[in-house]
Amino acid sequence: MSRDLHKRQAIENYIKAYNAFDVAGMVQGFDANVVFENISEGEVNLKTEGIAAFKQQAEQAKLYFKEREQQVDSITIIGETVEASINYRGVLAVDFPNGMKAGDVLQLQGKSIFYFEAGKIVKLQDIS
Repeated sequence: MSRDLHKRQAIENYIKAYNAFDVAGMVQGFDANVVFENISEGEVNLKTEGIAAFKQQAEQAKLYFKEREQQVDSITIIGETVEASINYRGVLAVDFPNGMKAGDVLQLQGKSIFYFEAGKIVKLQDIS
């Protein structure tokens, strides 16, 4: 399997697991010291370091949604960095502080940037 195909497969596996609320599946391609950053309006509003911290955050995030789905529009591979353009849709399970209510549909467009080293994802940035 080519290196680019391996990266594409790792990202497809991550997104499939994400959509299925499968945290164990989400981290399969991650390095033990993976760094995750959620970036909104240019500001990092969440950062985790290591698989355990990522899993804890991901388990908590599952509680916020009845349904959620990421769809990849495009993937651009440049060396060890992969940028995926993402369409996101989720149905809230709880009321949000911003005024959105349980049952409301959240739709976003953004991108996820995956950084690879030695075939593993060492950093993931979700940007909206």
